Amino acid sequence: MKDYRAQERDTIFALDIGTRSIVGVVGKLSGNRFKALEIETAEHGSRAMLDGQIDNIQQVGALARAVTERLEERLGVHLERVCVAAAGRALRTQSGSFSLDLTDEKSISAETISRLEAGALSAAEEALQMEDDVRKQFFMVGYTVAQYRLDNYPLASLLDHSGQKAEADVVATFLPGEVVESLYAAMRAAGLQVSSLTLEPIAAMNAAIPMELRLLNLALVDIGAGTTDIAVCRDGSVTGYTMATIAGDEITEAIMRTFLVDFQTAEEIKRNLRPDEDVHYTDILGLENTASFEEIHTAIQEPMGRLAEAIAAQVTELNSGAPSALFLAGGGSKLSGLRERVAASLDMDERRVAIAGNNFSKSAFADEIDLNNPEYTTPLGIAVSAALGLLNDSYVITLNGETAKLFRSGVLTVRDILLMNGYNYSDMLGHSGKNLGVTLNGRHMILRGEPAAPAILRVNGEEAAINTVVHAGDDIRFQPARSGADAEKTLGELLGRNFSGRVLLNNQEGNLKAPLRQGDVILTLEGPAGMVPPLEVKAVEQAASVSLPVKEREEALPAEPVRQSSFPEEPKEKEAPKEETAKAEPLKPLIRKREVEIMLNGKPLILPPKENGQPYYMMDLLERSGVDFEKLEGPVRLAVNGVECGFSQAVKDRDSITIR
Repeated sequence: MKDYRAQERDTIFALDIGTRSIVGVVGKLSGNRFKALEIETAEHGSRAMLDGQIDNIQQVGALARAVTERLEERLGVHLERVCVAAAGRALRTQSGSFSLDLTDEKSISAETISRLEAGALSAAEEALQMEDDVRKQFFMVGYTVAQYRLDNYPLASLLDHSGQKAEADVVATFLPGEVVESLYAAMRAAGLQVSSLTLEPIAAMNAAIPMELRLLNLALVDIGAGTTDIAVCRDGSVTGYTMATIAGDEITEAIMRTFLVDFQTAEEIKRNLRPDEDVHYTDILGLENTASFEEIHTAIQEPMGRLAEAIAAQVTELNSGAPSALFLAGGGSKLSGLRERVAASLDMDERRVAIAGNNFSKSAFADEIDLNNPEYTTPLGIAVSAALGLLNDSYVITLNGETAKLFRSGVLTVRDILLMNGYNYSDMLGHSGKNLGVTLNGRHMILRGEPAAPAILRVNGEEAAINTVVHAGDDIRFQPARSGADAEKTLGELLGRNFSGRVLLNNQEGNLKAPLRQGDVILTLEGPAGMVPPLEVKAVEQAASVSLPVKEREEALPAEPVRQSSFPEEPKEKEAPKEETAKAEPLKPLIRKREVEIMLNGKPLILPPKENGQPYYMMDLLERSGVDFEKLEGPVRLAVNGVECGFSQAVKDRDSITIR
């Protein structure tokens, strides 16, 4: 290997990995523009790329290595770090929403907003996963917040506001993991380290449309061989990007079919197409032929029309109408007659549709290289973005010891880095385990799930928050949060190791080894000593009452039992106050005692009033049901007026009760 200088930190190396060719550009920032020192182009020998997606990683890596070596030889520099861009063909857009309770916060901080947005992004990714049969990894390219809400009221910003509930709706753009991974793999095969990754339409926009022109509503259409990338700007920023599935290869394939030539010959015919000039070629039979401009132009009218219509449809959808002006870029933009067809499809003045390149000089220049070539739009865009700080070739961040995958389009936070590298909101914050709610002897109780073990996050060895801004050279160490285990307990564990009585679980004889499920209803019966031992229950929302024998339960029911019945409580009446005495005591309301007439298993039954005035419950009727609970052979069925119920169901006058 020759003795080359090391790549300096301010030396920018960009590669455009296209379907038909790879273009490399090397340069430096000069003033406020990118100065291109060298440009090199090489075409794929065979179809190693399909519609912008890498198909043969080793072949693409080898060609990228060849382009790199030619640049190294001319510059005398060993190139190691490279900026690249991914095609927009596989872009996926998805909306997501998330909310946070704010009961413990006095005002909303930037950290809270970051957590809120991360949750919405995670929801968007989860929604995207549900659309696919096979779960995939997606890398976030970028997102916008569509709406904030505080206590259901829309706000432009939540910072420093106070409330009970905050919500965020986002629209996020993702690339499938295989697109990103294949690009990184090809660069590794070329011996290069990816220092930043962006999208081709964003890069092309940065080259063709300078920032000062983005106050206008403009569209850039980059026509490659396999994809047509589209970006739109207005009011000073890029407002959206998309792609069309038809591009230059469709034109080439039409020439192949018409003139019976191979793909490479068809490409040469397309490139050499000039008005009033004939084209000489050799077909697959080995015959020499000549085709006029009119013959070739006629052969490509149908696919060119489809391309123009596809461009118009995508631009109109993305921009909600035709833009003020449109720039065509990429090799396909030079196709004779395409500019006019696009203008007609968008119903625009032909003078408002132009070939990109005229504005390159505002952001890039070279001493000896002619940059006004629409094929240079994307590679120059990647390099210009790096030179102007939108992408930075020295912007290398490590995540857990590996170079992080980055989509650079401005300031990045730790949260952005984590989301771009396959982590999600759950990894950052974790979730507490699910609670388990059961009913024991008429009392509802909650068994708490384990709390989440928080994530461990350090930037350059110091503890950091997920909204910490990262800088070039930062080292991030991240250990995902561990979600807490769901609440688990068997029936025996709930009742305690000293429990020796009988128990019904959901109206069936209970197995002490049975795991409890959400909504289980448990009823303890008398033990051999006539008393159920105290329950050993931890982490419950309400203390469970100790179960007593059936005969004693009437007097021992709690003063405020949990009621599942929807019937209103009977009103209580007060007696007239007695005459005051020297030692008068405070008057207490007396409860009217009433009998309750019911039908139990088809037979009338009159229940005497309880001394404390409380209503009867289904559990009070078990001993009157005629069911032998010592010899149960199946589940106990409880119903009031034909509707199944639990043991804690209140009983009203004239109810029809079934216990079988």
